Amino acid sequence: MSEVIGLQEIFEQPFYPLNKHVDCVLPEAAITVMEKKYLRGESPEEMFVRVAAAVAKPLQDKMAPEDFEKIRFAFYNIMASRDFMPNSPTLMNAGRAFNQLAACFVVPVEDSMEGIFRDAIADMALIQRTGGGTGFDFSRLRPKGAVVSSTMGESSGPIPFMRAFNACTDTIKQGGARRGANMGILRVDHPDIREFIMLKSDPNEMTNFNLSVAVTDAFMKAVDAGEKYDLVHNGKVYGQEDAVEIWNLIGERAWASGEPGVIFIDKINEKNTLPLLGDIEATNPCGEQPLLPYEACNLGSINLRNMVENGTFNYDKLRALTALAVTYLDCVIDAGNYPLPQITEMARANRKIGLGVMGFADVCYMLEIGYDTAQAVRLAEQIMRCIQSAAKETSNKLGEILGPFPNIAKSVYTHKMRNAAITTIAPTGTISIIAGANYGIEPFFALSYTKKLADTGEIIHFVNEHIETYMQEHNFDPLLADVVKTHIFKNGTIKGVYKAALQVSKGHQDELMAMEDIFVTAQDIAPVDHVHIQAAFQKYTDNAVSKTINFNNNVSIKDIQNILRLAYKSNCKGITVYRDGCRDSQPLKVEKAVAVDPAPLVPLAM
Repeated sequence: MSEVIGLQEIFEQPFYPLNKHVDCVLPEAAITVMEKKYLRGESPEEMFVRVAAAVAKPLQDKMAPEDFEKIRFAFYNIMASRDFMPNSPTLMNAGRAFNQLAACFVVPVEDSMEGIFRDAIADMALIQRTGGGTGFDFSRLRPKGAVVSSTMGESSGPIPFMRAFNACTDTIKQGGARRGANMGILRVDHPDIREFIMLKSDPNEMTNFNLSVAVTDAFMKAVDAGEKYDLVHNGKVYGQEDAVEIWNLIGERAWASGEPGVIFIDKINEKNTLPLLGDIEATNPCGEQPLLPYEACNLGSINLRNMVENGTFNYDKLRALTALAVTYLDCVIDAGNYPLPQITEMARANRKIGLGVMGFADVCYMLEIGYDTAQAVRLAEQIMRCIQSAAKETSNKLGEILGPFPNIAKSVYTHKMRNAAITTIAPTGTISIIAGANYGIEPFFALSYTKKLADTGEIIHFVNEHIETYMQEHNFDPLLADVVKTHIFKNGTIKGVYKAALQVSKGHQDELMAMEDIFVTAQDIAPVDHVHIQAAFQKYTDNAVSKTINFNNNVSIKDIQNILRLAYKSNCKGITVYRDGCRDSQPLKVEKAVAVDPAPLVPLAM
């Protein structure tokens, strides 16, 4: 009975009814992506019912039927309200044949043919077919030219074997819905680090992998001192490299193609909550989830824009939602199946979850705060501190009620915790579209959008809905509103709108000037301000933060290197940079219109 009472206290939160389903109102874009990726002969409401029932099932035998129904209502309502969304594998697979609900996996790669082909590649295939992303540290593989004792031949090094992993991923369609994704990592002190850094100089190389260099504190000290450092494998020193030269090479390649990224592996292990189980060596494909070998983690994200009510951020609602979301994600650990017995054992022994956020940029716009301001940094810290506090409190309560995670004796915790790690900031791709929020903690990439109507071929122009709302709330007349929209369409930015508007109206000058500070986009924001936001969220996040540091096309390699160093000094656990236009193909691009007819302008449905 104590279990029932304790669980009821967690679920009986304000804002989320336990006796009825909330209305599920979805925009066209959300329904489209759900039909493409998640729905199989079901409505969105039926999908949420399916997922809620499957996720709640582990608690079914711990309470009376009427109380269990309340839990199913709670889980349904936080999804149907679009206040919270789990990672895609949970939406795709919960209650279905695979029933594999986790997104993130790390698979060890041992230095043998059996370890590579029989184990690691086969394990990767089993994970990816059910929708999971995989991370690998290839540093255990001996360097090129090392002696292979079994044949007395020479090793080809890790790079050719990495290509075998990439080719295998090409053949796998994840869960029938998406291609496989991988993270490939090599330590900066591996003898083949130069070849690794240069690997994506050919854009056709490793197309199913993100690549990151695992940078150590010792290497960064060598860079600062202008010294050489040892290249080591399995305790043997193979030579030395000039630290500054390797650091410059990382910067050059990041400038040229956005890769490799960097993870600060010692900073990650400083926060490893399970040090007696070994060091963390790799992350999931987007870098936000460092994991031990054979660990898995399921992710979920809170829609921050739904926490804003009447121009105020509702921290009480955020705390209530966090308690339900942590309990939801903890249930996912037991509700799901895992593709390998080793993963099942590790996932349930450590019980790591990754609760994060999406829609931070929406909140900045809604509260009229510039993303690149000190006020935004403070807001980021306040939001994540609130989530972290409520999440830890809930995990502690669950630990007292249901028992702590089995490996707690090997952890840093001195009190009962249900989960070895709790918070993660993920990039939130398609779930952001469902939720109607901007991706993760990223700024908006653009303020204007176009859509081609399938039936007529007509091009419709859209402006970001928050700009529409702002102009309505500040009583912009239709002529002035059209000037603002036309300026955005022609220039791809809000910058300069004050001067443009003065040509037709002398009113709303304060509001127009404020717009240039509030409605900034990724390319308007200085890279240092991107890092400041990432560091603010990292300060109160157990795992890591997925964030892209955007650069304009004309920046220098030195600019890139300075930002990599700033991320390290700001205690980020990793960093990904992207210089606009550095690849022939990129997923998002701002294009200026030559001429725009403002007549068909309508708010963007988000």
